[in-house]
Amino acid sequence: MNKFNPKTLRISALFALILTLFAVSCKKDTYVETKGVCPLVISTIPLNGATGVPLNQVVSATFNEKMNPATITQSSFVLRGAGVVAGVLSYDEASNTLNFTPSAPLTINTTYVAKVTTAVKDLNGNALQEDYVWSFSTGVVLAPMVLTTDPVNNATNVALNKVLSATFNMPMDSLSINASTFTLKEGINVITGAVTYIGTTAYFTPSLPLVSNTLYTATITTGAKNTSGVALAADYVWTFRTGVLLAPTVISTDPVDLETGVALNKTISATFSEVMDPLTINTSSFTLEEGANVISGIVLYSGVTATFTPSVNLLPNTTYKATITTIAKNLAGTPLATDYIWTFTTAASNPPLVISTDPSNNATNVSLNKVITATFNMPMDPLTISNATFTVKLGLANVSGVVSYTGSTASFTPTVNLLSGNTYTATITTGAKNLAGIPLASDYVWTFSTADPLGPISPVLKTVARFGIIAGVGVSNNAGFSVINDLDVGIYPGARSSITGFPPATIVNGALYAADDAAPIPAMLLQAKDDLTAAYLYCEGASSPAPTTVSGDQGGKTLAPGIYKSTSVLSVQNGDLTLDAQGDVNAVWIFQIASAFTTVGSGPFPSSAGGNIILSGGAQAKNIYWQVGSSATIGDYTSFYGNVLALTSITMNAYAQAVGRMLCSNGSVVMTSTNIISKP
Repeated sequence: MNKFNPKTLRISALFALILTLFAVSCKKDTYVETKGVCPLVISTIPLNGATGVPLNQVVSATFNEKMNPATITQSSFVLRGAGVVAGVLSYDEASNTLNFTPSAPLTINTTYVAKVTTAVKDLNGNALQEDYVWSFSTGVVLAPMVLTTDPVNNATNVALNKVLSATFNMPMDSLSINASTFTLKEGINVITGAVTYIGTTAYFTPSLPLVSNTLYTATITTGAKNTSGVALAADYVWTFRTGVLLAPTVISTDPVDLETGVALNKTISATFSEVMDPLTINTSSFTLEEGANVISGIVLYSGVTATFTPSVNLLPNTTYKATITTIAKNLAGTPLATDYIWTFTTAASNPPLVISTDPSNNATNVSLNKVITATFNMPMDPLTISNATFTVKLGLANVSGVVSYTGSTASFTPTVNLLSGNTYTATITTGAKNLAGIPLASDYVWTFSTADPLGPISPVLKTVARFGIIAGVGVSNNAGFSVINDLDVGIYPGARSSITGFPPATIVNGALYAADDAAPIPAMLLQAKDDLTAAYLYCEGASSPAPTTVSGDQGGKTLAPGIYKSTSVLSVQNGDLTLDAQGDVNAVWIFQIASAFTTVGSGPFPSSAGGNIILSGGAQAKNIYWQVGSSATIGDYTSFYGNVLALTSITMNAYAQAVGRMLCSNGSVVMTSTNIISKP
């Protein structure tokens, strides 16, 4: 006999209860298998029992799962007030929401009942367990009102171009603000115009200006509704009267009536008493005549001023008649009462003259930083004083500069200093005109010469100028990849066999020549050596300006252009030697060194220990001459400038670089390691 087991009994009872609950949890079609529990409505808009609901409310119900859209129909959702409410039903699958948009605004102060029936099913065919019903009430809605108008009711003297406006006490449905609900009449005549709505204000812009001294009636009809669909309680009507029409006038002209001495390039203008219609300001309403001749030109209008710019300059000493006709109208469409006419007479055609220049014609010793000026006998048109009409040339080459004009004087400021020892030509062309538009009768041309170059006159290197290195008995590159740029290398009377280290030394844009090369090379080298000897002797004997005696170390000094004479050795060692041209790019230095010349430095390049040659103030290496009575040594890592004319030998120590020439009459030129020589 089985014993009674309470635990087993409790489990069986619980299982039976679950089966029972599951069996009654959903209603289902005979042909659809139930999967899970029934769908539920989890929220609504409006909430159940809500009051004061807007009349344009969209009614919605949100489910706890995705529903079958095919079951969302007019029969499965119903909204009732006084009767069934018509509307558009939709289903948003993303939010699981049924939405019902009434076809017309709801009725004020009315209770509505919404119902979702059990015909609504989820994607598995499970229906709501029972109809879902909720209710809500609409609010008491006040009709919108017109608060203010512009113009106000019974306004007078209203402008003929007035834009009417009406401002409401609440936002309105913009679609209900249109030409049917906002009207303007003059008596029984409907005035056409454009209606717009912004914020809470409606605007009516008449298509044409209003008529002066006329009564108008504006109306906002009950067709205008607020955003809840509530209309005005009654038509809103107001009246206003436009002002008495006043014709515009011309209040000033330029030139004034009967003015004389008017510039030939004058732009004629007329200023009105009020803003005019720009479309009526044209060559028909603004004319200029000389006798029976109509003058062509361009008419423009800005602000309250019309301008007439003749196509060509006016004739000198001639009377003209300007007219503003009654075609010109203000913004209200009112024309001038009568044509406005004035006359003026142009100036005589005396051309301007250049009465003085600085420098004067044929001036000499002109400073290199000179500003060139030309003064006229009358004020000029500043727009005609430019680089096109004021030029300065050196030979055929234009000098770069800035042209300015003040008072009656034109100035040309060269961009860089003028070159010493040169003659310049300055010109003011006939493109320069006075304020009446009259040009110079002919180009005004004058010349002047700048001061001689600072320092002595340069020696003339002649044919030896082509060489970066020339020597008597030997040229060697002992180590490294030395380079000679844009210059030749030569030896005479030494043979090609006395030139060593080429390569690795290279000559860029130049060539290597020796006395034993085929003709005519030997003759060319002999001439170069003769020219070197002549230049050497010139430097050695130069005496103007008087030489300045120097000796020992020149490091740390700054020397102006001139002749510097040393009766023994000369060096640049403790510091750099600066050569200052003082703005003269043609300035010349000649160093007369009786014995040896040495620069002393150490790495890296340029020498940090001194011994460098520094150029300032426009100094150029081609104008520096080092005449050395014995041997010259360009020290380690030093930066060197100038032409070395040495009698015995020239040595460039390791990594020394020179912009210049190494020219040795009798002995050898030696590059010890990786030296560079560039054309000055």
